[in-house]
Amino acid sequence: MVTRRNPLFDTATTLGKILGFLGVSAICGVLVAGLLVPAAAVSGSAASGSIQFFDTLPAELQVNPPSQATTILAADGSQIASIYSENRTRVSLDQMSPFIKDAIVSVEDSRFYEHGGIDATGIMRAIVSTARGKQQGASTITQQYVNNVINESLVSQNKASDVKLNGVNKGVGDKLREMKLAIALEKKFSKQQILEGYLNIVFFNKDAYGIEAASKLFFSTSAKDLTLPQAALLAGVVNSPSYYDPVTNPDHAKQRRDLVLGLMLDQGKIKKADYDAAIATPVTTKVTQPRQGCPYSATAAYFCDYVLHLLYNNPAYGATADERVNRVSRGGLTIQTTLDPKAQAVAQTQVDSSAGANPDKWGASLVSVQPGTGKIISMAQNTVWLPADGKFQAEQNFNVDKLDSNGNDLNGLGGFQPGSTMKPFTFAEWLNEGKSMNTVLDGTVRRYPQNFPWKNTCPTPTVGWYDSTNGTHDLQNAEGGYYKPMTVVDGLANSINTMTFATAARVDLCGIQKIVDAVGIHGGLPDASNPNPKVPMTTLGNLIGSTQTAPLTMASAFATFANNGTYCEPIAITSVTDQTGAKLPAQSTSCRSAVTPEVAHGVAYAMQQVLNVGSGSLIQPRISTKTNFPIAGKTGTNDSNGSTWVAGYTSGLATATWFGDPLGSQSRAGQNVTINGKFYQGIDGYMIAGPQFSNYMLQVAPTYGTNPFPAPPSNLLDPPGYKPSTPSTTTPGNTSPSTQPSSNGNGNGNGNGKNNG
Repeated sequence: MVTRRNPLFDTATTLGKILGFLGVSAICGVLVAGLLVPAAAVSGSAASGSIQFFDTLPAELQVNPPSQATTILAADGSQIASIYSENRTRVSLDQMSPFIKDAIVSVEDSRFYEHGGIDATGIMRAIVSTARGKQQGASTITQQYVNNVINESLVSQNKASDVKLNGVNKGVGDKLREMKLAIALEKKFSKQQILEGYLNIVFFNKDAYGIEAASKLFFSTSAKDLTLPQAALLAGVVNSPSYYDPVTNPDHAKQRRDLVLGLMLDQGKIKKADYDAAIATPVTTKVTQPRQGCPYSATAAYFCDYVLHLLYNNPAYGATADERVNRVSRGGLTIQTTLDPKAQAVAQTQVDSSAGANPDKWGASLVSVQPGTGKIISMAQNTVWLPADGKFQAEQNFNVDKLDSNGNDLNGLGGFQPGSTMKPFTFAEWLNEGKSMNTVLDGTVRRYPQNFPWKNTCPTPTVGWYDSTNGTHDLQNAEGGYYKPMTVVDGLANSINTMTFATAARVDLCGIQKIVDAVGIHGGLPDASNPNPKVPMTTLGNLIGSTQTAPLTMASAFATFANNGTYCEPIAITSVTDQTGAKLPAQSTSCRSAVTPEVAHGVAYAMQQVLNVGSGSLIQPRISTKTNFPIAGKTGTNDSNGSTWVAGYTSGLATATWFGDPLGSQSRAGQNVTINGKFYQGIDGYMIAGPQFSNYMLQVAPTYGTNPFPAPPSNLLDPPGYKPSTPSTTTPGNTSPSTQPSSNGNGNGNGNGKNNG
């Protein structure tokens, strides 16, 4: 049954129209009175409830910069990645095409330059239209800007559920507040400032906020280069970004564009010839899809993620984790980093070459730092962040501590057993106690029972023993021919376990601990309760590397010896500025004395022997002091051959390379395996990590300096009892007897096991 309308109030009748007009006028009168009559002119008894309500609304609107993309830059200023919650690049009004300014005003607010924040004519027209059953908006550009600013502020405070949208959850009170704020805004800002703010904040697409991002997304151009038909189309999109999307709904977009062009013609913004040409232009797009986030970095996805974690873990960027993420993803920051793109490209090539065809998911990584500054120069690994056919996909960074990495796909990753790359620190304590590296010790001793009289002045007890008669193994070397007396320096050069223990047995284990702590070595699995876990050198297995340690930690530790004994904490961020240009907390070089220069020079001397005549001389391509430039290094392999290393340095660059098992508990043995078509009975540090190291250093190190290392003092070189009859003219390099190269790498995984090399 059809309900009859009362003809007296039917708006289709003349009387109905008159009554409707009077009703609309009354409503508008209340609004206009509230908007335009100063509160002081209205007596308390005479003012209506509506006006009283209106005058209690806030008169000021805090206009903060809208969310903008954060940019991460390499040391040379090239872009590593863009990070954002909303893809927006703020541009000034003079960097926008005049067509977009005219188009948006024509379609959204033709009296923009005439009103004071609200358009009374538009409000009356909208009310009349609504009374007649046709919904029509009346928000000015200023009101829309106010609404966007309010909503943007809510989103930035993680209050997206409080966002108010026209026609959805916005009531009369919300509209009144919006109107008053619009008037306040017009008193504070010029029309040009308001239009600029609006065009920078308005939503065009989930991948484009603001006119610059929209221009890039839909037309692969900038806002200043928009043509008339392009500008008219984007101005039309604002009304309904989904319905008028020119990619998914080109017909709808054209209809709206042509409407905008008609309005521009009617309002004298364009001439008829321009209109005709624009109308005849088909809707075509040239989409540039934004690729935001570290996973899309073409050069350094994992370094990028490391940089983000440095900020996410920094309370200076917010009291909570959410606040810090929000600050980075919405703050329009410019983050300048230390990464050298040329060195990074070489590093990436090397790790990819080590384990390219890799169905078994063996990992390879390389990281280098600059001695004296701690700047991270490169950071690469042989995986891809985003899944790709035939590639090893992983989100965690092989080079850093667990807290500095992303993802959970490789449970527990936070470094790897460093094997014999830990041996130089025992050697350093030997020198630190004033002992000569050419002292001959007994390398035949393999048994260190529970009651062995270790010297340990630390409060931490000595843990572990090697004794096959008492529930464990005797200490072992990788090859049988090295159970013999030899000098301490030859023991290090050939990576002999029994010599490392013979050395440790004659020094204070606590002294080794102090050096390890001073050069920044720590476990790679920190947590909130223990953010910097020590590697206890009073646990005997750690003398030959049984505690997981990150490659970045090892590179920074070795850089200490290149820097005359001064350790510098690794840094990745040199400056951070926000969108206003204000500087925010970054990193700066932070160094401390770790060992004496004399000890550092002695270690450098010994580790040159590693590459000249010792275990590192087997690395191909060959790199040594004799044939290339002064360089020092140490190989490393754990018991199972599942973690292999080379760490070393020149005067200007320190690098740690690693190859092995990055999966789960890292328990796979690197034995009887085929990598890149080559079979390995047991992977040693010199075999795969070694070429990564030498190829990289041969190409990159000369850029950073390859000066000779200072010679150690004679007391650290001369064997006990040596008394030259004449002033010594012996040069470093001729005092140590040459030895047959050995593939010995390295150490014991639990303090009670055997050695592998």
